[in-house]
Amino acid sequence: MSDDQIPTDSKLTTSKRRWAAEGKFLTGRVSRPETERLPPGQHLVKNWPVLDLGVQPQISLSSWRLDVFGFVEKLFSLDWAAFQAIGQSTHVSDIHCVTTWSRYDNRWEGVSTRDLLDLVMPTAEAHHVLLTSYDGYTTNLPLADFAAEDAILATAWEGQPLTGEHGGPMRLVVPHLYFWKSAKWLNRIELIGADRAGFWEKNGYHMYGDPWREQRYSDD
Repeated sequence: MSDDQIPTDSKLTTSKRRWAAEGKFLTGRVSRPETERLPPGQHLVKNWPVLDLGVQPQISLSSWRLDVFGFVEKLFSLDWAAFQAIGQSTHVSDIHCVTTWSRYDNRWEGVSTRDLLDLVMPTAEAHHVLLTSYDGYTTNLPLADFAAEDAILATAWEGQPLTGEHGGPMRLVVPHLYFWKSAKWLNRIELIGADRAGFWEKNGYHMYGDPWREQRYSDD
């Protein structure tokens, strides 16, 4: 499924496109993560809201694969056993969703993105990453952000296997960016040279997505 095949008439998709056009939720305030834990315009929740594009793919561990390709010295196509054989890491981090909710102190287990990159060895031409999910969703981010110290390819949350509604069996978590950059149901990681817009970036959302600078929507 490509971006063109993703359902675009769901209530959430329609609303978020309207929010981008209207600049909804913007406060115009800038903060710093070193001094303020809650970014501008956010509110805390204790639950974990479920947001998707209307499709929640059912992925068995026997059929699951992760392909890593592009500007790398070694191409990888990992099944679940091979992915689990990579050294496992644990990180605790916050979630900041562009729809204005934040959740503190989430405990993730999985594979550090840095450990994956050590295996594939990005070449000098690699500057960005394009992520593709089993539901056809795509999103982009700079390679340096994908390789952040606390970024993780998460398979467990709070000590339990990641559920399907939250992106299981594996999703990306990049805590310092809005959570739409942390693709659910991830199955393709392409290291690219020039930046390339993903699904929400083509639909009015920011190419980078820094919560502390309120980069919710495109400047275009």
